[in-house]
Amino acid sequence: MPLTIKSPHSSSTAPAVFASEPGTPRPSLSLVEKQPQVPILALGGGVTLVGVLRILGRAHVPLYSICDQHDLATHSRWYREPPLYSSVGLDPDDLSTYLRLLPLDRAVLLPCTDDWVKAVVSLPGYLAHQFASSLPTPSVAFAMMDKWRFAELLEANATPHPQTSLLRSREALESAAASITQKTILKPLSSAAFARKHGVKGYAVTSAEEAIDLGATIDFPIMLQEYIPGPPTMNYFIDGFADRNSRICAQFARRRLRMYPPDLGNSSLMVSIPLREVDSALESLDALLASIRYRGIFSAEFKYDQRDGVFKILEINARPWWYIEFAARCGVDVCRFSYLDALELPVKPVHQYSVGRECVFLIQDFRAYRTLRRSSGLSLSSWVRSWASAEDTLFVWDDLGPGLSSLKSIVKSRLHPGAEPVR
Repeated sequence: MPLTIKSPHSSSTAPAVFASEPGTPRPSLSLVEKQPQVPILALGGGVTLVGVLRILGRAHVPLYSICDQHDLATHSRWYREPPLYSSVGLDPDDLSTYLRLLPLDRAVLLPCTDDWVKAVVSLPGYLAHQFASSLPTPSVAFAMMDKWRFAELLEANATPHPQTSLLRSREALESAAASITQKTILKPLSSAAFARKHGVKGYAVTSAEEAIDLGATIDFPIMLQEYIPGPPTMNYFIDGFADRNSRICAQFARRRLRMYPPDLGNSSLMVSIPLREVDSALESLDALLASIRYRGIFSAEFKYDQRDGVFKILEINARPWWYIEFAARCGVDVCRFSYLDALELPVKPVHQYSVGRECVFLIQDFRAYRTLRRSSGLSLSSWVRSWASAEDTLFVWDDLGPGLSSLKSIVKSRLHPGAEPVR
């Protein structure tokens, strides 16, 4: 589609305010305020982009975003289109063409999905200089996003992880299926592409018959991965940031309390925990990131294997994640770090954050409750008590638009099942 230049928006965003929870560390803005205000262009969508917009909007950083016209983020008070037509729904493959036409002398790019990470790390050198970012090298970024390359990276670095094999054909699956005697994961190389096609991140199978039946519907190659048993509370996350010198500037640990879907889902309720609770996971993650000279935002997921007492890494997202705003509320603002580092400005490490704070994604957690009600008899009152003191991911007083829009979309889908949901 043709890209046509237009004048920048003349309207300004509303005055920023900070979350008012007692005890919330307030990030220092002095490094940003003393420097020329280079804008950020946030790329992506959904809950992740909403969190990024809120963090940067409250920090008064000039901010534009690119996402689908129906996306949840468009309802944020800090959503603002770039000064160029045809940005809505822009395909990541068209990023280079778009940036060449964008009437900005300089900007920082912050991709919030894997597709946008790929597009940004693949920019030609002259555009990457004009539109800076704080990201891993292309080879490292692609290893984070290709699950088989990631498994090979973990193996090469002797990083504890689930046993994983690559199946290149249905025949290979049928041969391997004979060894399936307990729950096992059929996991795609690209979670995003697989989820768009199948609506799930992967499949948990418990028998050869299940695996072979799925082989008729899935694309190859696909991975067969050991399932680490244990409840959602055995899942831990270490989020953080490494600067352009591969120096770890911040780490933030959280533990999952509930998730949906039950096997291969996303967290719906979690709690921030001290780093000392995940010492051995931290040690293996630090060694891995140092070995690949990692740069940028990261979110690493581990599962504690009760069988051998080892934290095993499942994946690393080389970008912002769903609960990035929760990390910022607790005192770890990796968006600000990414901005400063992209501009080659000093990044002052953060060594403390609030622990024991809980965060709920209420809409997602209601789905988890319905599943647990059937499987374990979780009562409504017990469920409500479990998140009553938690902070919500989507509903915040200074930016009600995304939460209300999501609620409206859910009600509309109940009344009109064929309606297009707000993403």
